[in-house]
Parts: sequence; C-alpha cells; structure tokens
Amino acid sequence: MDNPLDLTGKTILVTGASAGIGRCTAVLLSRLGARVVLSGRDVGRLRQTAGEMDGEGHHVAALDLANPNEIAAWIAELAQVVGPLSGIAHCAGVAATMPLRFLSLKQLDDVMRVNFYSAVLLTKEFARKRIHERNASLVFVASIAGMRGKRARSIYGASKGALIAFAKSAAIELANEGIRVNCVAPSYVHTDMYERIGDLMTPEQLQDCVERTQPLGLGTPLDVANAIAFLLADTGKWITGSVLAVDGGYTAQ
Repeated sequence: MDNPLDLTGKTILVTGASAGIGRCTAVLLSRLGARVVLSGRDVGRLRQTAGEMDGEGHHVAALDLANPNEIAAWIAELAQVVGPLSGIAHCAGVAATMPLRFLSLKQLDDVMRVNFYSAVLLTKEFARKRIHERNASLVFVASIAGMRGKRARSIYGASKGALIAFAKSAAIELANEGIRVNCVAPSYVHTDMYERIGDLMTPEQLQDCVERTQPLGLGTPLDVANAIAFLLADTGKWITGSVLAVDGGYTAQ
C-alpha cells in the first residue's frame, strides 16, 4: 500500500528546527522521505537536529527571524542553493507571559516580529515564482492562545490570533498559485518553552492546570509534528485556510 504521507522528492523548510516542535518536525519529515532545510539562530543546535535525521541532502540555513527585513534576500539565496521549495513548516516562535500593566512597546514589537511578521514575509517571498513548486503547502504553528483568552497571555495570544487570521486570508489569495495555507494550534506541549512556564507557577500548579484543561493530558512535540506532516503531505491536499487544534481536548470544553 502506498503511504499517503510519503514526502519523497519534496524539499521543505522548517523554521525553529533547533529544538522542540521544530526539531521533531524536521526529524519526522526526513523519515517520511523529505529533503529538509533547517532554519534557526543557532547553527550548532541545527546540526544536532541534522544528526538525528534520516536520509541525505538536508541543508542548514541559519536565520534570526527577529530581523524580518533579512527574509527576502535569505529565501531568494536559499532557493538558488536547494531549488524550489515544496513547503514550509513555520515552527519558530517566542513565548510571552506579561501582564498588561508591565508591557512595553519594545516587548510587543519583539513578539510580533518573530511570531507574526516573519510568517507574513516568509509567505510573501515563498509565493514568488521559482521559489515554490506547484501544489505547495505552508503550515504555521499557531496556538490555542490565539483562539482562547488567558491571563497575562494577551500579547502572545494576539500574535498567534493574527497568524491565524492571516493564514485564512492568505489561503484564499494563494489558492490559484497552487499554495495551501493552514495552521496547527497546540496547547500545552512538553517542550523547553513548557519548562519555562515553571518559572511562573509551581510544578504542581502546572500539572493541575494541564489536568483541568486537557482531557488527554500533556502533549508531545511528535503529536504536533504528526499534524504538520499531515497538512504538508497529499493527505492535506484538499485542506486550506484551516486551523487544526492539536490540544488534547482543550478547545472541546
């Protein structure tokens, strides 16, 4: 039987590939046959990810998404090196837990640059001719924080909510270009970002929060990576403008 998730012959860019969901996604895509371009700020950690991957021909291309003005030149040069891209899994992002009374304009701008502006500019450049293949797919890692409100998460939630709204409109605009645009929206997943939440509450409080809000418990990076792969592969070829909640049942309540 053919594997509907087979990505053989596809070249896919994964941002945030140095850790967490991005690293797990890169490894999974390689095991499904994809040639993967690994992007992130830390070349050493990207090479660690590459060391866990199957197959050959993968490519490390460091980029700091906090400087979105560099994206256009970077992706044009990347396409010259690796050829047209079949898709992007945009996993890079920054967490932000900040009560409104302490918020500064710089903090707001820092979060929006990485979580939102970078996705917009990646999409703009990806849509150019000779950058993408026909029947290409963009998958953004959003968050249930962009769908449900939570105390001290307004800026992070706003950045992810903006990402979701952008994906829906971009999906309509780019459909004729043969580009699908979707989001996955995780809730609490056991990553380094999750561990940092422990600075704001005790481990017992965090465990209680997960048990109360996620009927299926704490997620893993692979749970999210599987959903990303589904949307990148032909299994998602009739899906665009969607938000797939990968949240252990969080939004079912």
